[in-house]
Amino acid sequence: MSDLAQLIENSRANQAIAHKLFTIETEILSCSSSKELLQTLLKLIKEQFSLTHVHLLLVEPTPISYMLSPVTQTQWHQENTRKISADRLALFHNKDNEHETEKPLLTNNLQQFDCILPTNLFEGAQSAAFIPVKLENKLFGSLVLTDKSHERFTPQLGTFHLEQLAVKVSLCLSNVLVREQLEYMANYDRLTGVANRRLMETTFAKELSRQKRYGVPFSILFIDCNKFKQINDTYGHDCGDKVLAYVATQLQELIRETDQCFRYAGDEFVISLASQTKSDALKAAKRFTEFFVNNPMPYGNQKLDITISCGVAESTGKESMDELLKLADEQLYLHKQEKITY
Repeated sequence: MSDLAQLIENSRANQAIAHKLFTIETEILSCSSSKELLQTLLKLIKEQFSLTHVHLLLVEPTPISYMLSPVTQTQWHQENTRKISADRLALFHNKDNEHETEKPLLTNNLQQFDCILPTNLFEGAQSAAFIPVKLENKLFGSLVLTDKSHERFTPQLGTFHLEQLAVKVSLCLSNVLVREQLEYMANYDRLTGVANRRLMETTFAKELSRQKRYGVPFSILFIDCNKFKQINDTYGHDCGDKVLAYVATQLQELIRETDQCFRYAGDEFVISLASQTKSDALKAAKRFTEFFVNNPMPYGNQKLDITISCGVAESTGKESMDELLKLADEQLYLHKQEKITY
């Protein structure tokens, strides 16, 4: 092949790659969440470049840990993402001394990673490319592209297009995460991780509207921690914070997927019970109070007896959110005074 023919062939190959990268960029720019972006990104890269697998290595701890918590982690995350330490991740991306930026790594010697990465990461593959992903100029993860061909990714190949992909992915993910984290901070309590009053108001409005339209029942629980001030005075505010986080975590695990837990104020929590009658709510209140009686909170070398009081209210479709909360708060007071039991 003449030099001119080779140049034309290379130009066409580069144009084809550029078109595929443009397709990927266009799709991920329209993603509204980091979860959607990552799913779309890995799927498109695999399809556009006919790869064996595409995985994402995430540095631990990751800035999107709230998305990958045990509660929210999906089967997709378990299959397509892997955690890795910052030190180990840095082994794959040497810095360009001139520009001080991490470079992609291409290799067809996958055995060298046997002690660093899970072997199933390279199942059916003979070569791999590691593409650095950065957030706020810090190495955040690496896209791992694998192929069954031993010649697909070799150290001798250029990395220009992969570097372009790395920059575009990093920028898109950064933009989505900034927007997503601002939204998260506006709607969730930072100490306990449960939704706050702002999101509670939105949720209640939807549930009350659904009740009026379709006639489905709707109930709530108003909960507070017994002797919380005494715990703070005895063990300190750090312990008090741990108690709030413990109660919130347990409540999150006790409720159904269709229910939601909110931090109302101080040591007070509210739980919305979608499609539940007062009878259902009373059973839930009994189950929750009994759980905390039987499960003291581990604290250092001891266990603290953390108990809760519950107030129950069912909407008739006529009450406002504030009126419904007041009814539940009144029942909470009676329960705390041991004038009612569940």
